[in-house]
Amino acid sequence: MRARSFSHVGITVRDFDAFVQFYAEVFGARLVGVGDAPPERVREFFGVDHEAPQVTIGWLRLPGGGILEIFEFRPDQDPVEIPWNRVGLTHIGIDVINTRKWHDWLVSHGVEIVSEPENSPRYHTFFFAKDLEGNLIELIDLRFKHYPLKWLGAFAGWLFRRTIYKERYLPPA
Repeated sequence: MRARSFSHVGITVRDFDAFVQFYAEVFGARLVGVGDAPPERVREFFGVDHEAPQVTIGWLRLPGGGILEIFEFRPDQDPVEIPWNRVGLTHIGIDVINTRKWHDWLVSHGVEIVSEPENSPRYHTFFFAKDLEGNLIELIDLRFKHYPLKWLGAFAGWLFRRTIYKERYLPPA
C-alpha cells in the first residue's frame, strides 16, 4: 500500500472569515469549500462538550495545490504556544521565490516576523513568520531544488533511499 499524495493540514482558528482573508491577501489562497456540522456531530465526533456546539469547516487551496483545512468551533478555547522541541506539528511551509522580497513585503503589510531570511547549508533560503492566529509559517525558497523535487521527486526519493540516505531505511522485507 502507498499513499497517493499529501492531502492537507488542519488548523483550528478563532475567526474563520479573518483567517480566509489573511491567506487570500497574503498568499493568494482561495476558499474551495465550506460547511457546517450539526451540533450532535460536533459533540460526538469532535468532543465539544457544550449545549449547542458549532463548527464551520472550510478548505483553502494555496497556489500549487496545498490545502489548509480550517475549523472554527463555538465555543472556542484559548490557543496554546507550541514549542519547537515538543513532539507534534510545529509549522506550515510555503514555497516562495525570493525570501528577502517576501520578508520585506510581509513587514510592510504588518505581518509578524519571527526570523530574518537566512541561507541554509543546502543552498535554499528561509525565514519564519506568524499568521493572525499565531501559527508559524516557514517561507522557503528551494531555489534550484524546486524543479527536481516537483518533477523528479519520486525518482529522487527512490535514488536517495538507495544512496545518500540508505542508512535511514531498513532493508526491504
